[in-house]
Amino acid sequence: MSIRVRFAPSPTGYLHVGGARTALFNWLLARSRGGTFILRIEDTDRDRSSDSHTQAILDGLAWLGLDLDEGPSFQSDGVDRHATLARRLLSEGKAYRDFSSPDDLRAEAERLGVGHPSTLARRWADDMGEEESERRAAAGEPFAIRIRVPVGQTRWTDLVHGPMSFDNHDIDDFVILRADGSPVYNLAVVSDDAEQRIDTVIRGDDHISNTPKQILLYRALDFAVPEFGHVPMILGSDGKRLSKRHGATAVEEYAEQGILPDAMVNYLALLGWNPGDEQEVMDRDTLVDRFSMKRVNHTSAVFDTEKLGWMNGRYLAEMPVPDVLPLFVEALERAGFPPSTWASRPDGWLAELTGLLKVRARSVVEMVDQARPFVGPIDEYEEKAAVKHFEKDPAGALDRLSALSEVFAQAPEWDEDVLEKLLRQRAAELEVGAGKMIHPLRLAVTGRGFSPGIFEVLVLLGRKETLARVAAACKHLSRLIDGDLS
Repeated sequence: MSIRVRFAPSPTGYLHVGGARTALFNWLLARSRGGTFILRIEDTDRDRSSDSHTQAILDGLAWLGLDLDEGPSFQSDGVDRHATLARRLLSEGKAYRDFSSPDDLRAEAERLGVGHPSTLARRWADDMGEEESERRAAAGEPFAIRIRVPVGQTRWTDLVHGPMSFDNHDIDDFVILRADGSPVYNLAVVSDDAEQRIDTVIRGDDHISNTPKQILLYRALDFAVPEFGHVPMILGSDGKRLSKRHGATAVEEYAEQGILPDAMVNYLALLGWNPGDEQEVMDRDTLVDRFSMKRVNHTSAVFDTEKLGWMNGRYLAEMPVPDVLPLFVEALERAGFPPSTWASRPDGWLAELTGLLKVRARSVVEMVDQARPFVGPIDEYEEKAAVKHFEKDPAGALDRLSALSEVFAQAPEWDEDVLEKLLRQRAAELEVGAGKMIHPLRLAVTGRGFSPGIFEVLVLLGRKETLARVAAACKHLSRLIDGDLS
């Protein structure tokens, strides 16, 4: 059966991970059932809402690839409709006017020992009578409108938590229209969801306390009550609600860190939902085919940046080089390596480098870090590797690098097989293991103790650059032997 769902964020901040996961669950549910996915911006908090945050939400959804079927619409456009519904409830006797100030009402309720201040507000409204209430309103006296909460219980079957029940005695006669004429959140949401024919509401379980109030409003207004599903919160590794102290929380921050949108969608889908087996890496079509609210967990999910990085690495490794290349170029430029850095390289060189690095990195940003020895000079040698491969035996390292420089300079072809054969032959002549040649060579040409395969590295660097770096390392070792590294 086709359904209509909505994602309704407030534009008071960027699209954070929790909101993105809620949007994704709504999108997956709509796509899996041939439904409609709607975006509504709940912007009635004018002091905290901003156009820039609205745009950030739109950009975040676009980056994730969560295409809209309708929207964005704006809650502020429905203010008159919201107020009309409040006045309708008032005229039907399902709500009443409250002429008291909130502070005075609270203070008097405390003085009299009344549990809910609204209990006192209802008592005053009933004692006042409709005629007096109308007279004071006609005279221009400000008033809020409160709904009359009926006796009994409010129940629903939650799509995640199952049967839910709230005693109406614990729900005060809440305000639905403020004294300044502005609607409160719960009335606005019910009005907008009914207007947009939303039949399934999927949102965070921090909204559970709002649901009985909204169901009361649906019923009072004779609107069809939608199904509700409240998904668990996302926690940090310390078991507390995800926040800035756990690192990035906005999706655009992860985009800047080199996380791919498909990987983020896959990872977010598994935060609170599971497909029922051990499969973890799933493309969008698979997620749509397998998604069901029946497999959304009741308990909170933990956001694991290490797991996200692992999953991103899987996606990056499988991604075709032509698709990774523009992302890699953009990341290189952000890191200070413009196209002029590799302009002298042969055609296809950067694509080869992309293919070499993408299977070894967990993000495009990591690719840039691994690419530094290829697109920039060797300014220093990694300390731990230098101690092990240079400083422990500088004379031996110098002899082996000098020997390699000689044979590499005479290499008939600059390809992996030829270079490996030459290195192993020279190692045998010197009666040392190949590793004794490879490790100092790697440090000399990359400045690091770890890199992609050394012969792949040499081919990408080219003969001239390789020999220049080996010569620089030999000079460094000579100075180390002479004690002249000041």
